[in-house]
Amino acid sequence: MSELERRHFTQTLALHTAPTLLGIKCANLMTVSVSGEQLASFQEDFERRSGLQMQILCRCKERSLLYVYHPSLVQMQLELPGVTEFLRQYGYRAEMPLADKLTHLASRMECGGFPHEIGIFLGYPLADVKGFIANEGRNCLLCGCWKVYHDPELARQTFANYDRCRTILCDKLKQGYEFYQALEVSKEEIA
Repeated sequence: MSELERRHFTQTLALHTAPTLLGIKCANLMTVSVSGEQLASFQEDFERRSGLQMQILCRCKERSLLYVYHPSLVQMQLELPGVTEFLRQYGYRAEMPLADKLTHLASRMECGGFPHEIGIFLGYPLADVKGFIANEGRNCLLCGCWKVYHDPELARQTFANYDRCRTILCDKLKQGYEFYQALEVSKEEIA
């Protein structure tokens, strides 16, 4: 990955995954058009320096769906009350390690479509994931980072926090901070 490609990639990464990069969300998704080789050259350094992980969930033609996540935060999300029982109906077993659950999630992905349980892996409230399924995506109380069916005020606050992360991190990159330096400075500002 050239320096210009790397800069563009990190700016896109910041825009689409800032809440995760800054530690207030368990995971985000983004679509990338870099090759597997280019991603691998970035990924090793990224995982070592950030403590986060990346996994391609599916590939369609020239694009890939990239899952950027905090393993410990995703694991905590999967252990919330009711989540294990909910995921069981989609083939996830409680004793499966996180890596196996993500492999199972990837196996359920189709280009252009998402299995509904992906919301759990992105940190969405279980009540909203269930509400989305029951209402077939209609009749939500609020639409933002996800469709909200329960507690719209809490969701509004969460969306505002995510927007704040995005603004702060992207501003640091525009100011010329190197990516990992921008992460550190932004985390201090968020705290």
